[in-house]
Parts: sequence; C-alpha cells; structure tokens
Amino acid sequence: MPQIIEFPETPYIGVRRAITMTTFGLVADRIGEIVGWLAARGAAPAGAPFLRYDSIDMAGDRLVVQAGVPVATALEGEGDLFADVLPAGRYVTVSHHGHPDQLMDVTESMLEWAREQGLEWDMTEKDGAEHWGCRLELYNTNPMEEPDPANWDTDLRFRLA
Repeated sequence: MPQIIEFPETPYIGVRRAITMTTFGLVADRIGEIVGWLAARGAAPAGAPFLRYDSIDMAGDRLVVQAGVPVATALEGEGDLFADVLPAGRYVTVSHHGHPDQLMDVTESMLEWAREQGLEWDMTEKDGAEHWGCRLELYNTNPMEEPDPANWDTDLRFRLA
C-alpha cells in the first residue's frame, strides 16, 4: 500500500542520458561506476542508488533518465558525472519485492491509487512528454550480494506537487 512521506533534500552524484525503453543499460549500468568513483574519493553512498526519471514520452519511446547515488555531503562532479540534490518534499512511496520487470505494473497501481486519493504530482506535460520534478526508483538490493532479480527490493518514490 502506498504511503505519503516527507523526505529531506539529499545530495547525490549522477549521470543523465536520453534513452529508449530498450537502452536503459546506457544509464542504469553506470551506477557501479558512480559507486567506484565515490570510493576512489573516500566517499561512501549515503543511501540506495536510484534511477531518476526527468522526462517520459512513452508514445515516442524517449526518456531522459539519471542514474544517481546519494552522498552524505555535496561533492563536485567530474566529466559527465554531476552533483545535484533530490528536492525535499512530500512523496508517495511504495516498496516492491521481486523482479524489476514488474515495476511497470507497480507504478501503474501507485499512479491509480494517487488518482483515487485526488493527489497531484510534481509533474507537467508538454509536447507529449511528462516532465517530473522528482520520480525515483531506489534499488535497495546489491546485485553482487543477491544475483537473482526475483529477490530484489525496490522503492518507488514520486514527489507530490
């Protein structure tokens, strides 16, 4: 069951790519690189790595997505890695245990729940695309420790208007 929770501003290091539904690896596979980049600088992740959806145009199969890793204190980026913050605010969140392929159904259920509650997202629509203030998938399971995606834990966290 989704919940509404207040989250604080959170600094992170990320990378952004324009992708399609079949090229998610171009951004998602960078998470390990970001974790290694942090380790080389003596910084540890301060939470679960995530994908942040900036814009979604399903009809045109175009998405702008970030891969990010939270940090305890702000750092400076390097190359195509940048520093940013996840905005503070009220978020709808739901947890999922299972394969990431099931996240589209979990997302749809959460969006439907929010419609039924009369909630409004931090999102605008323009030119057929949704532009999100902060829409996250947080990956709580380390695939090196649990290689079976059917046993992974993922949180969805979407910011409210």
